[in-house]
Amino acid sequence: MNIAIVGTGYVGLVSGTCFAEMGVNVTCVDVNKEKIDALNRGEVPIYEPSLDEMVLRNVREGRLRFMTDLASCIDDVEVVFSAVGTPPDEDGSADLSYVLAVAHTFGQHINKYTVLVTKSTVPVGTALKVKTVIREELERRGVDVPFDVASNPEFLKEGAAIKDFMSPDRVVVGVESKQAEELMTRLYRPFLLNNFRVIFTDIPSAEMIKYAANAMLATRISFMNDIANLCELVGADVNMVRRGIGADTRIGNKFLYPGCGYGGSCFPKDVKALIKTAGKNGYPMRVLQAVEEVNEDQKLVLFHKLSSYYKEELSGKTIALWGLAFKPETDDMREATSLVTIRLLLDAGCRVRVFDPVAMDECRRRLGEAVEYATDMYDAVLDADALLLLTEWKQFRLPSWGVIAKSMNRPLVIDGRNIYSADDMHAAGFEYYCIGR
Repeated sequence: MNIAIVGTGYVGLVSGTCFAEMGVNVTCVDVNKEKIDALNRGEVPIYEPSLDEMVLRNVREGRLRFMTDLASCIDDVEVVFSAVGTPPDEDGSADLSYVLAVAHTFGQHINKYTVLVTKSTVPVGTALKVKTVIREELERRGVDVPFDVASNPEFLKEGAAIKDFMSPDRVVVGVESKQAEELMTRLYRPFLLNNFRVIFTDIPSAEMIKYAANAMLATRISFMNDIANLCELVGADVNMVRRGIGADTRIGNKFLYPGCGYGGSCFPKDVKALIKTAGKNGYPMRVLQAVEEVNEDQKLVLFHKLSSYYKEELSGKTIALWGLAFKPETDDMREATSLVTIRLLLDAGCRVRVFDPVAMDECRRRLGEAVEYATDMYDAVLDADALLLLTEWKQFRLPSWGVIAKSMNRPLVIDGRNIYSADDMHAAGFEYYCIGR
């Protein structure tokens, strides 16, 4: 089976590589020639565990190739996936210009029945706009070529994207015809041989499922952060509360971990876009508005704890940060709490020294030399007046606290992810603060 995927960002590259791994012939297309040239040299532009070796293997075996022109391969494929970006506009709505540009190219060049599948996260109603654009291009050409549009939202977790794609808990596909459904069934069956968990829906429902799923997860996070902040005020322990409510099978224990706010490419953008979609339809998403407000406030919590400790006198203090990416196993810093924290620390006159196992280059790209870049986690804490943990990388879980205590000006740790034991930290001679305890 031959397919094309337009967009070699996180979703497009992971999806194309995983399809190729299962025997599909995949052409990944991107207008960014430098990125395509780099991929053809075997240079993978994003960090995702095992992705680089999988890309190289499938290129070597001839199932995965990269080019800049969709028109040159469209006659050879049965399905075109659109995996281009949908960045938020200033008002929070999703920018569909790249999605519609793919639709224009698709309509300008198809000569046989082909399905255009939107994999990007897009607002409800986007498929109708895509279909209109394709029909306009066909009319402009004076041809009547059959086609279908479909919606196939992605549910990939950064850091576990390959596992999520290769062994999905479900695949959602919105279609309008039996022909499109049969084609998508054939494409996904190899991934789900033992348990075919493809959920076919109408297209608007598929578009809504993606937003609703991310909004629900974001809601659970903000809810627990709200509970954690209240726990601190009343003397409760949020970890005990989390275990107690998570044992209720109606609630479950996933996404009940308090912290210093969610970030990344999905939750913040999708919550904003869903709020905007509702507003355009005259309906206020009051719960999600609160979810967003709680999350923005939560990103300030570590700075406020530090500032309170030093009685608002932070100028000249050296602050170490462990973790820059919005979560472990990725170099993605989009909407990361680290960016908010660093800005506040710099504005307060602090000297900021940072370390992250994989996101250092991304931080340098974003912030330049505004912060100091440590060579490792121990170099970061040298002469520091406080250590702030923002990302729960595994290598941060069991450090040599004796070495760290001797290296710091003041043995103060503020744990934004609650990964340490307060008793252990106090026994090691540290002043320790976390979330919700």
